[in-house]
Amino acid sequence: MKKYARQDQISMATWAADCAERVLPFFEEAYPEDDRPRNAIETCRRWASTGVFRMAEIRGASLAAHAAARDAKENDAACCAARAAGQAVATAHVPQHAYGAGYYALKAVAAAGGDVGGEWEWQSERLPERLREEIMGRIVVLEQGVGVSIKLRKGEGF
Repeated sequence: MKKYARQDQISMATWAADCAERVLPFFEEAYPEDDRPRNAIETCRRWASTGVFRMAEIRGASLAAHAAARDAKENDAACCAARAAGQAVATAHVPQHAYGAGYYALKAVAAAGGDVGGEWEWQSERLPERLREEIMGRIVVLEQGVGVSIKLRKGEGF
């Protein structure tokens, strides 16, 4: 697994939180009383701004967001939005989770019938240039007939 500099990990976490927050309305509109994904994003942002790392807090926020995703399994856009939040906060522990936040945010947009290509561009533009090619080169959007397929390329360094 590739090692990242601390500043790169913080940049990745901030980007991941931005990606997750952008699709959070898909979850919150369907489940307005459930704040687990929002809490995960807030926990991610708090870590990125303070550097204070409490594994129990990070892990708990991530697991709670993923539990919210399971509870929302009948609503694909909401489910993927919650997963994006769970992946974002987990970036504090393992930087590669940032990829998952971008991936699930794109899947949420696709499930909601949105502009996946535009979202991919938005994500790409918000990454620091030194990380852009590496991260966005692994998040692949393939048009397939009337729909899209979103893949996360794993492999060496992942």
